[in-house]
Amino acid sequence: MSGHSVDITLLGRSFRVACSKDEEPALAAAAVYLDNKMREIREQGKVIGIERIAIMAALNIAHELITSGGAQQAAQRARIAELTRLVDTALAEQDTLF
Repeated sequence: MSGHSVDITLLGRSFRVACSKDEEPALAAAAVYLDNKMREIREQGKVIGIERIAIMAALNIAHELITSGGAQQAAQRARIAELTRLVDTALAEQDTLF
């Protein structure tokens, strides 16, 4: 990383984070996403303190990742099964030619 760092802002507080120049755009996007999640939680008024808000936001994002990943994996498995069926059908038709 050669000492490169980026300043991000979460709930109005600045944090310096080490990252490579290549990772900087993704880090900036992640910081904006996290800041939005933290603001949503703060606006609900049920959680007080930046650390607790950050933990709740992290849990919410992890839940999103896990649940969307599961659906995505199921869709990929279904697509692979369909492609396998199509290949099997095509190969079976080839057997009748020879």
